[in-house]
Amino acid sequence: MAMNVLLIDDHALFREGVALLLRPLMPEMTINEAGSCEEALQLLGRSDVAMDLVLMDLGLPGMPGYEGIVLLRERYPELPVVALSSADDMDSVMRALDAGAMGFIPKSSNSAVLLQALRLVMAKGIYLPPSVFLSGRGTAVQVPAQTATPAPAGQPIPPKRPEDLGLSPRQVQVLYLLLQGKSAKLICRELDLSASTVKAHTSAVLRALNVTTRTQAVVVASRLGLRFDAGPQSA
Repeated sequence: MAMNVLLIDDHALFREGVALLLRPLMPEMTINEAGSCEEALQLLGRSDVAMDLVLMDLGLPGMPGYEGIVLLRERYPELPVVALSSADDMDSVMRALDAGAMGFIPKSSNSAVLLQALRLVMAKGIYLPPSVFLSGRGTAVQVPAQTATPAPAGQPIPPKRPEDLGLSPRQVQVLYLLLQGKSAKLICRELDLSASTVKAHTSAVLRALNVTTRTQAVVVASRLGLRFDAGPQSA
């Protein structure tokens, strides 16, 4: 399946290197390039080709990458954005997730990890680097189950279904969208629910995961290897 990716990085050599790595592995991928957030927004605004994924460097000149992620998610809520960074510390990863990133790929990663991460995000999953987990194991929220990739070596935790947490079918739907970085307003629209109902379901979901924020929910769901059988409308 053809896929259009927008790579935002201020180093042309890095952009060329990523393109050289990915094209042999994913020949159906078309890589579009931008050197800044401002250039990327102009490209998205005038392009007649819809992008499927954005790879965003966090250390950009002009508008910082974190702000760029927030803006892109506001303007294009269905467009997944993955952060790229030379750092992989917990604070950087959490800040990117707070901004709305659907994944975080350290620039020190090899081509196999990069490819796995991109495929996972395109399958509605969330890729987090091993540095996020105190155990040193990286796992991911994987949706749907048939597209899941195996966890890295170690002692993987058996994957769980959201129902195993005691969630109702509607709460499973809310969790699915919450993990995708959808705002409460978008969840209301997609599930045709009132704001108060979505708020109540969100509170129940966070309690079930024993967290208080969406970012914490992503990390815990990743640690659990949480898997969904289908999309939100049929969860």
